Amino acid sequence: MPLKSDTVEAASRTLLLLEELNRHRVTSIDRLHRATGLPKSTVVRLMKSLCAMGYAANDPRQGGYAVASRVKSLSNGFHGDPLVVEAARPWALAFTRQYHWPIAIAVLDRSSVMVRFSTIPDSPVSPFHGTLNMHLSLLGRALGRAYLAFCPVSERSMLLDMLARSQENEDKLASERKRALSLLAAIRKQGFAERDPMVEPRSSNTVAVPILVNHRVLATVGMTYFTSALDRADVIERYVPLVQALAENIAASVASLQQP
Repeated sequence: MPLKSDTVEAASRTLLLLEELNRHRVTSIDRLHRATGLPKSTVVRLMKSLCAMGYAANDPRQGGYAVASRVKSLSNGFHGDPLVVEAARPWALAFTRQYHWPIAIAVLDRSSVMVRFSTIPDSPVSPFHGTLNMHLSLLGRALGRAYLAFCPVSERSMLLDMLARSQENEDKLASERKRALSLLAAIRKQGFAERDPMVEPRSSNTVAVPILVNHRVLATVGMTYFTSALDRADVIERYVPLVQALAENIAASVASLQQP
């Protein structure tokens, strides 16, 4: 018996919405409405269904809706960024609930990293009001340095070439390749990155490490704190191991979500 036309129409609208959602790291009801031409009420209803079924996730900290890992069962359109963010979310929130300091998750975006998740709204002692979707330098910021130091040699070389052509002040070190490589080697040796001490705001600092899965840097995770509240030696002794453990837990969750 042929399907009823209203059933076919409902399925068509759902797939149209899912296709549009998959084109963005994160998007909003209004953008989905404008892109698909579907009524907002329909978009809201269908997005609630997709979230309930595990194909999408709605998190205000990310700024809207994103595809979730169950999309893998439908297509190859799930590219990893939402997956690592999805895996990181509960671990990052648990960290901030226990230790209070805010956690950020950043992914590579061309020649910088972009913050894709942050627990700033959950932290009572955050040095910043908000960093979501903020682009951070690969050479000046802890989250960027952690990526550049631990990514494969060939990727690091390509990124340094790109940064050497940048006009941004925080990228200037790339033109001094030997100094840049020495800095990155020191970061790898100590196992974590910190913000350039000359970069504002100097009232705070960040320690960051890579999230590694199969020797690939999927993202970086960092904890930001007030330098007046924590001594650097205490941060290295107490908090760096905690952030490293956080990265390992996130990586394990990513690997688990990637299982068929």
